[in-house]
Amino acid sequence: MTQSDTPVSDVPVLDALLLMAGRGVRFGGDKLLADVNGEPLASWALWTALAAPARRVFAAVADDPRLVLVLENAAARRGASDRLVLVPVSNAADGMGVSLRTAAAALPGDTGGVFVFLGDMPAIAPGTPARLAAALDRPDAIVVPVHAGRRGHPVLFGADWVAALQTLSGDEGARGLLAEAGSCLVAVEVEDPGILLDVDRPDDLARVPSPTGASAPDR
Repeated sequence: MTQSDTPVSDVPVLDALLLMAGRGVRFGGDKLLADVNGEPLASWALWTALAAPARRVFAAVADDPRLVLVLENAAARRGASDRLVLVPVSNAADGMGVSLRTAAAALPGDTGGVFVFLGDMPAIAPGTPARLAAALDRPDAIVVPVHAGRRGHPVLFGADWVAALQTLSGDEGARGLLAEAGSCLVAVEVEDPGILLDVDRPDDLARVPSPTGASAPDR
């Protein structure tokens, strides 16, 4: 087979957004720096996103040098500093939609789809994002994981939705897009309770399981 006869893969190039610009009001502040199994919560969330089949992780961050340092160190420990893109959000207090819009605006034009991860969800199984990616078979699809009858995160948006992500505002995030997706919404059943486990209050830290395998940190 000559080079010109080699089939071109139709697998889209995916990227990831990681929302970390929230104030953590219900937690009492500094939520993403809280200790979870010996590491900052932010590190676990970043490692989860880096484990996804995504080219780069665009992390939306507010003005917090401590969080930036944690993320840079966490990426370096995974040998993935070149895959982390920090996206400053100057008006993060205006809601999650602003963080989504700002991070989505940083995406390259050839993005074939984008995961949306939340910074306070540290226990998503490494195999779950790959399951979602395998189910993304058209650019107008939105793929969501479902466990025990409940929809969770991350959510994978096909390329056709990137422009809509770049127009969001307020504190509803992308819920409106999911509501209007109709038949384009693809649900994937997963045996992963981590898609539902978010850390809102200090008591939630005790519910985060100890990591194993690919989720464990590099010491």
